[in-house]
Amino acid sequence: MNVGKSTSRTLRLLSKPSVRTYRSHPIRAASQCSAPGPSNPQNDRPHFPCVDAHAARESRIISSRSASSSASSSSGPEPPYARPNPTSYKVYHHTSPLPLVYADPLPSFDLAYETWGELSPQKDNVILLHTGLSASSHAASTELNPADGWWEKFIGPGRALDTNQFFIICTNVLGGCYGSTGPSSIDPSTGEPYATRFPVLSIFDMVRAQFCLLDHLGIDRLYASVGSSMGAMQSLAAGWLYPERVGKVVSISGTARSSPSAIAMRFAQRSVLMADPNWKNGFYYDGLPPHTGMKLARQIATITYRSGPEWDLRFGRKLRPLPENELPADRPRPPALCPDFLIETYLDHQGEEFCLKYDANSLIYISKAMDLFDMTAPALAELRLPLPPPRSAPPPLPPSLAARPSSPAHAQYHHLLSHSKSHPPPPNPPLHLPDLATGLRPLANTPVLILGVQSDILFPVEQQREVADALRIAGNQMVSYYELGGVWGHDTFLLDVQNVGGAIRGFLS
Repeated sequence: MNVGKSTSRTLRLLSKPSVRTYRSHPIRAASQCSAPGPSNPQNDRPHFPCVDAHAARESRIISSRSASSSASSSSGPEPPYARPNPTSYKVYHHTSPLPLVYADPLPSFDLAYETWGELSPQKDNVILLHTGLSASSHAASTELNPADGWWEKFIGPGRALDTNQFFIICTNVLGGCYGSTGPSSIDPSTGEPYATRFPVLSIFDMVRAQFCLLDHLGIDRLYASVGSSMGAMQSLAAGWLYPERVGKVVSISGTARSSPSAIAMRFAQRSVLMADPNWKNGFYYDGLPPHTGMKLARQIATITYRSGPEWDLRFGRKLRPLPENELPADRPRPPALCPDFLIETYLDHQGEEFCLKYDANSLIYISKAMDLFDMTAPALAELRLPLPPPRSAPPPLPPSLAARPSSPAHAQYHHLLSHSKSHPPPPNPPLHLPDLATGLRPLANTPVLILGVQSDILFPVEQQREVADALRIAGNQMVSYYELGGVWGHDTFLLDVQNVGGAIRGFLS
């Protein structure tokens, strides 16, 4: 038997067109707005506005770039992200190399920052506010930028971060795209954007860059380091790297060790983003950004930011309203494969709003830094980060007491800090808890406030309990721990001014 001839004949037979033909019949019920008119079996296919929206968005981007190409600078066209106006924030330029955990030193970098309140003559009233993944330095309105910031209701006179007492600094993190050096920045050695030639960062690198800014401003010590979400990681890292320079730590809805579930959620976001053909291995700055991947990534992220109970209360199973002329009289409402339920329209809107406001590579790099965060002793040893000794100085006094001569109120204040708000010990402590306690030993003498939210699915409340337990095992007798209820999930730190803000204000003042 001639195998070669037989195989060739088989392939020829398989390549012949089938006698049977298949037609794609219109399925109006699955379409959101099929074009009306006489039926044509060849052309009357369903129409999907949610899919067409990607092409329409791409056309808008191309038109926008064509219209602005004559105004582009020599460094190339600016990516079409809604960045804060550079005149509304300050930029610190660091000219010497910054050591990095996973890569060679970064030769130089910029750090965008904004401030609120007044710096005391002794420079002892400073709070460093750390951001979440995609936030800019604009945490609250300023004279230069009166638009509301992402923590507007928490910053100001008499608020959680009281500008009558404190001088607050917030930066756009290293790796970001709102004024700080990141993948979209120009690489001085090439004159082109770094793209994915940018080094992989760690949370520790971001914090070291912030302390370079503090050094530049002549600020030796922080009254407190405050952060939520990824900012909570930075806040813990700041107190860990610089025990003598950080007076207090506030960690809200964060963790000291990224969990597999959170890593999985962020990996899914990076996967859909990197699968966008426009991503081009990160080198998209002279063309179209991966806007479709960014939209899908944001939809995934939004699911993790809120909770099921809130979706139920807010949207239930309600459908988007339809015009009367689209509702059939003789049969049920036709379902659509495009967004139909209100929860679907909400996710679609969130993705659409975000997909051109943030740099895709920044999302990839910063979310990876979150995944890599692990403060257990073995993980820190692997990073060659030696454990600093715990803080030796007593906790700082709040400005209201520091201005007074020494009095019994000072001792009473330190006694109050030593009162630990306890919760039941874990019945089945995680295997890594002893290693985490060892890793957090540099924070043993630093007052720490930890807030968790029971409806948080991105950073489940067990992770905040774990941080509190590890700190107490490490010998810290100044741990304040609270769990908050409510249905807002991870975004509670943005919304619950009364409980989140009240706990912070009480801890700081």
